[in-house]
Amino acid sequence: MSEHRPANRAQPDLDSLQERFSEVKPPMTYREAKLEANRCLYCFDAPCVQACPTHIDIPLFIRQIATDNVTGSAVTILESNLLGATCARVCPVEELCEGACVMGEHYKPIEIGRLQRYATDHLYERGIQPFEPAAPTGRRIAVIGAGPAGLSCAGELAKEGHDVTVFEKDELPGGLSTYGIVVMREPIRVSLEEVEFIRSLGVKVQTGVEVGVDIPAQQILDEFDAVFLGVGMGKVPEMRIPGEDLQGVTEALSFIAASKLAEMEGLERLNDIPLGRHVAVIGAGNTAIDAATIAKRLGAERVTIVYRRTDREMPAYDFEYSFVKNEGVEFRFLSQPVAILGEHGQVTGLECVRTEVTEPDADGRRGIREIPGSNFVLECDQVIKAIGQEKLTGVLAEFGVDTEHGYALVDHEMRTSNPRVFAGGDATKLTGEAMTVTAVQDGKLASRYIHAWLMEQPPVKGEERMHGDKWLT
Repeated sequence: MSEHRPANRAQPDLDSLQERFSEVKPPMTYREAKLEANRCLYCFDAPCVQACPTHIDIPLFIRQIATDNVTGSAVTILESNLLGATCARVCPVEELCEGACVMGEHYKPIEIGRLQRYATDHLYERGIQPFEPAAPTGRRIAVIGAGPAGLSCAGELAKEGHDVTVFEKDELPGGLSTYGIVVMREPIRVSLEEVEFIRSLGVKVQTGVEVGVDIPAQQILDEFDAVFLGVGMGKVPEMRIPGEDLQGVTEALSFIAASKLAEMEGLERLNDIPLGRHVAVIGAGNTAIDAATIAKRLGAERVTIVYRRTDREMPAYDFEYSFVKNEGVEFRFLSQPVAILGEHGQVTGLECVRTEVTEPDADGRRGIREIPGSNFVLECDQVIKAIGQEKLTGVLAEFGVDTEHGYALVDHEMRTSNPRVFAGGDATKLTGEAMTVTAVQDGKLASRYIHAWLMEQPPVKGEERMHGDKWLT
């Protein structure tokens, strides 16, 4: 990240930082949880369960809270989703379980996410490990990537008695939960506590180990019976426009990661993050929303999201769009960045050209057309790029995995073209939306197929994997 900070940047004091970077949805009190749990109708054929990619028995865990069996409630959640504490905070519940709640048709939907957090926090605060791994099987599995998919797969396999080692290239495990989800949704401690929970099942987690650099893929294939690839995605790509090398240009994931690591060391360290007075964020997905929110709460005077299409095409969720507008973030739609301007090596502006949206193509995606002579300059002293992530085709190739458009191809049992290698999570999301909860489900289902294959048992049926807009059984 470029080291620059205008001298007149207003730095929030510690009390203000505490307020600005506390979790958006606060924890429930005992009374709040009881009252909310008792509003649930405990539907027999609950649509919220079908809307949850991990198929948590939501009516059951809520009833357990209502009857003061909070530990049992947490166990119900974790039996379906080992990363239930993270998903309680980061899931787009408005689009999933709460969006399907029958109470929402005429009243306020049950706050399923906050109730799930109430139960899982209860278990973590007491240091309870409710699962006892089965007897050792003698089988060894390598998991590449300590993000949600990898940790979910590793934990489930460890419960079955397998010897599991996770290899993670970053210094801290947890993937995007650790580095890429804003503090206001998930403090870094929550992700790291979940990693320790997975470790307590007997999983070995080796960080700072990159496949192909620190250890050859062939060595892993030689030493382990099966491999699961949960490698996620890579860095933000270059835009290939003039000025990307100027001081004051960064990318959203490293900007968000800096805020997470600063929060771990103490909130006052947030003021050490380089920040401009006028910040332009390129892109309009959820990551762009997160970066813009952090910049605004750190004290940027003006934050503008620049997007080449309209608000109807932006990838961010509607509730995220509403949220960030309430933060005071501005939007410049139908604007395509063409150059980053600067003086003396420092960003001074973002040159854009106005665009118009074209008719949908065969895939239903609207294109854009630049309007000649419509160039304008948005004054700014920092540019944050949030334009997606590169595919990790290198590590996939290391394991001899077939890909399509940079994504690993898997069959209905999560198996790749290499019969001993399985994969899930963002690296396999050729279609459909990449979410933490779908990555967790991928890891869970992959563990079941790996276990059945290694133990020469029939594959488990009855749960699904999201593929595009369809569930695959």
